[in-house]
Order: sequence, then structure tokens, then C-alpha cells
Amino acid sequence: MLEKVILPSNVEKAGKLFDNAEKIVIVTHVSPDGDAIGSSLGLLHFLETQGKNVHVVVPNAFPDFLRWMPGAKDIVRYDRYTDFANQLIAEADLICCLDFNVLSRIDAVARPVEAAGCKKLMVDHHLYPGDFCDVIISHPQISSTSELVFRLICRLGYFEDITLEGAQCIYTGMMTDTGGFTYNSNDRQIYFIISELISKGIDKDEIYRKVFNTYSEGRLRLMGYVLYEKMQVYPQFRSALICLTKAEQSKFHYVKGDTEGFVNIPLQMKGVCFSAFLREDTEKPMVKVSLRSVGAFPCNQVAAEFFNGGGHLNASGGEFYGTMDEAIEVFKRALIHYEEKLLKN
Repeated sequence: MLEKVILPSNVEKAGKLFDNAEKIVIVTHVSPDGDAIGSSLGLLHFLETQGKNVHVVVPNAFPDFLRWMPGAKDIVRYDRYTDFANQLIAEADLICCLDFNVLSRIDAVARPVEAAGCKKLMVDHHLYPGDFCDVIISHPQISSTSELVFRLICRLGYFEDITLEGAQCIYTGMMTDTGGFTYNSNDRQIYFIISELISKGIDKDEIYRKVFNTYSEGRLRLMGYVLYEKMQVYPQFRSALICLTKAEQSKFHYVKGDTEGFVNIPLQMKGVCFSAFLREDTEKPMVKVSLRSVGAFPCNQVAAEFFNGGGHLNASGGEFYGTMDEAIEVFKRALIHYEEKLLKN
């Protein structure tokens, strides 16, 4: 039996928003990950069973290993189909904002979403939600937005309307946002939900293979290069760093998603409890920052204080507007600042 995490008043308000809307647009954050795509498509499949006209709009490209997901081929990329996306947003009766907490996380999509005169619903699990939505369902203690989508559908009384396709998308989001259920996943309710999704007919083993075992030769060679040439270990801080420039990415024919999971690899070393991955963005003049930790070390605090970001206790990220060398120096300053917590963890 699922605990009733979402407030009854928010369940009722969300239900009314769905009932009163015919045209619904779902938007999610820039560089969408598995949870962003999984939660968005999971909600889309549910709303379609209710006879709604639904579109998912994303700011830019998402990884190739998520393109198998039911409905992924119909996702509208804002950076490619700007006029069409603007029209969808302007004509929407309801905009569902999934897996982000502030408008800056959706990049160029923020302007039309903010300007839209329709109702807006947020479903998210990140700290410090903004106040740009009429109804806010925000629960940072929940492992993924996909889990929240499942909970919301069930609280509305529509578990039976979750299709196989919707269940596949929800499971994918839950699996990817917990690193295959290896962090932020020590909650028995997660596994109750998994059993319910299996009852819908999902093949969890096949989903794992589609997400984690379909990488290119270039990714594997890049991984070898990163581990041998680029990984730096700081045993005095129980930490490790991987950095990757645009030139290095180009050398290995980088495509979106090729570095997914790299930040987790150093945590396999005995004694390492904090890992950072710095990657020069291929589209913008900035460094993308991914942080992971184990135990009680708050990598989300590091992201917020040093890299204009945030996230969860053991999984967070941010951005750095400067050179790679400058970003590395900031990371080293962060290690010194958090030395006591790192050593205690």
C-alpha cells in the first residue's frame, strides 16, 4: 500500500486541471535525462487514455538511448521546431512542468511558458520550487519525478488506466534517476511501485539493456580514455575528478548521452565518497557539472554553493561559465571548503 505523500488538496486541484483541459503541453528541463523523458511520456500516455490532446516539448536533444521509449519519436524539440512549439504552448489549456523547479531550467522555453495565460501544474522532486505554477506538487524526498507521476495517477484513482507504454516510461525514469536503483533508492515503497509496474507487463531486464547496453563503440573508447588519461584522484579528500574538453569529445565522435554515468565510475574505488565530472558543453560556452556522492556527503550543497546548481543529497549538477581550468580550480576550492565533511563521511 502506497503512503499518501501528495497532499489531498493538491490531488484534487490537479484532477480539476486535467478535467478542465483539452489541449495539454508537458515541458521538461534542458538536456532532458531519463527521468525528465520518462515522467513526461508516462504522464502523456495516461492523459491520452483520458481523451486529451497532449504534446511533450523539450528545450533540446535528449540521449539516443532513450529514443526507444514509446512516444519519444513525437517529442517536439524547441530548438528545432520553435514556431510549432510556441503555437502549442500558446494554445494550451494546461502546461505541466515536470522535473524542474524554476523557469531558468527550461532555457528558451521559459519565455513562452511564462507568457502563456493557461493554468500550470508542477510535478517535481527538486529543492526550492519556484512560484510560477498554479498547483505545485513538489516532494524532494521522492527519488524521481516519474515516481511522483505514478503516485499522482494512482491518487486520482486511475491505476487501471496506466498502459504498458506508460509503465515502461515511468519505470525508465525511476531506474535512471537512481542509477539503476543504486542511490536515493533505499525506500521500500519504490519496490512496491516496481511490482505494480511489472503487473502492467513491463520487462525490467529488457528496459535495463535498452538503456545501459546499447552504447556506441565511440562511447566505450571514450570511457577508456577518460579512465586512463583524465581521472584525477584526491585521496586526501576522498574524492575524484573527471574533466573532458570539446576537442576530446570530438575526437571520439561524441553524441548526446555518451558520457552518461561517467561521474559514477570513480565511486567504485575504495575510499572515494565524492565524484565530479566536468564537461565542456558542445552547444554553449560553459562547463557542465555533474556531482555524485555516497553516504551523508551533500553534493547538492557543493553544486549550489560553487556551480550555480542543486539537486539531491547524492546526485546533483550545475553549470560553470568560464574555462575548464577555472572550473577545476573552483572544484579544488570546494574540496578544501568541505574537507571536514568529506573526511567524516
